[in-house]
Amino acid sequence: MKKLILLCFILLTVSCGEKKVVQLPEIKNSKITEVNDISHAYLFFNESMPDSVELNRKNLISTTNWLINVDKRLTLKQVMPQIKFLQDKKNNSSHKNENAKNYFTCHNTSRNDLGFLEFTDVVYQLSDSIGSFKEFNTLWDNSKLEIYVESLNKITFAGSTPNNALEITNIQNLNKTLNDFSSLNIQRISINVKQSLTFQDYITVKSILENIGMWQNLIDENEFIY
Repeated sequence: MKKLILLCFILLTVSCGEKKVVQLPEIKNSKITEVNDISHAYLFFNESMPDSVELNRKNLISTTNWLINVDKRLTLKQVMPQIKFLQDKKNNSSHKNENAKNYFTCHNTSRNDLGFLEFTDVVYQLSDSIGSFKEFNTLWDNSKLEIYVESLNKITFAGSTPNNALEITNIQNLNKTLNDFSSLNIQRISINVKQSLTFQDYITVKSILENIGMWQNLIDENEFIY
């Protein structure tokens, strides 16, 4: 039980001896179970001010692999500006290590251990609306499939014409639904995620996308948070 508590929560002592906790998001399985040569950043949830977010990045070293520990209760609207800030900081460092990666830290429930989801090459595009993404994201492109995740129970697929639009009510059926579009000449899959999702729900989506077989190689590195 004690080990489980340590895995579900990360306890950090900050200035003046104050202790803060990060509740890690959970995933059922993780392809990556160990990362070496690391440094940490933490994004905290404040129960007294749930609309706020605090980033602790004091111990980040640009040449290492970064483990980003995000509290699962935070929303993407709170988290993603901080993630973009960290990505830019590392990419613009004069001591950048091209082999160093970025990972989200998770609680891997199948192993009762830590697991990691890499996001090094993901380019987050942030906006309050889908419309402002038009320079990146042209709807009904003949070769592109759009996936819009409003929640884990509302996922919309848009194919080469509006008639191909399809909505599902369970994110676990994502891979099965993708096969319904196998007759289209899909060259690229664009992921669009609503900013009101909690980080826990986002990690659930990411873990499923990590296991969609042949479709995974078609996912655009640009990820749209609207």
